[in-house]
Amino acid sequence: MRETENEKGKPHKTSYEKKKYFRYGMSFLILFLLLAALFFWNLNSGSVSLTSGEIFQILLRKRGEETALHIVWDIRFPRILAAMVLGGALSVSGFLLQTFFGNPIAGPFVLGISSGAKLMVSLVMIGLLQKGIAVSSGIMILAAFGGAMISMGFVLAVSNRVRQMSMLVICGVMIGYICSAITDFVITFADDSNIVNLHNWSLGSFSGLNWENVQIFSLVVFVTLLFVFFLSKPISAYQLGEAYAQNMGVNIRFFRVALILLSSILSACVTAFAGPISFVGIAVPHLIKSLLRTAKPILVIPACFLGGAVFCLFCDLIARTVFAPTELSISSVTAVFGAPVVIYMMVHRQRKGLQ
Repeated sequence: MRETENEKGKPHKTSYEKKKYFRYGMSFLILFLLLAALFFWNLNSGSVSLTSGEIFQILLRKRGEETALHIVWDIRFPRILAAMVLGGALSVSGFLLQTFFGNPIAGPFVLGISSGAKLMVSLVMIGLLQKGIAVSSGIMILAAFGGAMISMGFVLAVSNRVRQMSMLVICGVMIGYICSAITDFVITFADDSNIVNLHNWSLGSFSGLNWENVQIFSLVVFVTLLFVFFLSKPISAYQLGEAYAQNMGVNIRFFRVALILLSSILSACVTAFAGPISFVGIAVPHLIKSLLRTAKPILVIPACFLGGAVFCLFCDLIARTVFAPTELSISSVTAVFGAPVVIYMMVHRQRKGLQ
């Protein structure tokens, strides 16, 4: 009788596994198709209209009319890669912070980490520009990382005293406001030329980035993502609780430090090159987990990167084209689409808590 039950049970299990893997495959296929569609849509969107043939000729052979070649290769292509790589990095950073705090509302922008990075980059940028020193990409990344770590230190100090996530989020918002206030104070005493540079950057934008910038932030992001991917198994164990992870041989202290460092590097890299960008780190990981119907890090990490790339490409397209030639800040557009997702999460969690 037991053998019959086992035999009957096997097809059901196999069918469930097939449906599960089919969902994973379809989810990644959808993300790749959306990414490809938005990639070419962004390439062909702008004040100068180009045909698909011209774009393929420029991309594959680097041939074409000089103006079209310059627009696609030197302006649009680096911007698109920036939106993809930095958007993906911000999404993965959000996933790491959500894992660390055990709550989907955690994110680099909401917890004030992006604001801390913005403050430090502002101080360094104004200080060096006033002395006539050019600000290199490496200096901006280090400044942003330092600011992110300082803000993270305040958040961790608060999290040890506050158990409710809502209070932690409020403290993070307050830290963000304090950093923004100090930044505004510094700008008040800066030279007009420096204010223009800082203002354009502080609004959040993927414009103005060149191939040298793309090479630097791509190297930083992909090396960091490699370390994140190696942490897939410990993250999976940590999601089931610290005690379980410890029993599975995870060094909790080292693991938590690694999560903080990796998430800070990713969010700092985004802030250094594109300025502060809101809600991507909260909304995208939630959407990805809802799409996959799983929280397995080995699947969620690459899917989060793709989802962040798709989300930021879409938002950047809107920022550039809706009110063209006037361009919106990328952070304003991501807030419009990301904030409703966060509100839905909070309401949904509240309802589940009441049931």
